[in-house]
Amino acid sequence: MSDEGATPRELVLEACRRNNTSLLSEVLTSLRTPERIADLLNNAKDGVGNHCLHLAASYGSYEVLDTLLDQENLEVDPLDRLERDTPLHKAVRFINSLPASQWDAAHSIADLLIDAGADPRIRNKAKLRPMDLVDPKNADLRNVLQKAEYSMTVGDDVVVRDAEGPTGSASDSE
Repeated sequence: MSDEGATPRELVLEACRRNNTSLLSEVLTSLRTPERIADLLNNAKDGVGNHCLHLAASYGSYEVLDTLLDQENLEVDPLDRLERDTPLHKAVRFINSLPASQWDAAHSIADLLIDAGADPRIRNKAKLRPMDLVDPKNADLRNVLQKAEYSMTVGDDVVVRDAEGPTGSASDSE
């Protein structure tokens, strides 16, 4: 690793801002164990309380985000200090900042977070879900978030049937 005096935390945050996978890999390799990596990634915050996932999502750092989400025991829904946003909130804000012609390519950032288990139902300090932040003209991103929200809601409300099948209806008629 470069010997410029930067701490591993500072290097990870910089890698997230710049989509620098080489720097990120160098830091992760130096930590040696999944426990130390998870500890650093889950606790590294910038001066305003953004975790590494917030920064990667805010800057559209797809490759770094992909690498981060491959790490064991990474918290995918940390809340930032100012807005209480999750990384998925930040991803939506990043996508909204782009010209409409780039939205389709940027959806992959939200997809990565959702595939890793990010919860689209979490509300921030303003009581907004990521879907509530989507540009009204971006129907595709709204659909992605709605499907993820529905999937998580249904997944949390699974009806377990007994071995004999469903219990009958309240009516005896057929």
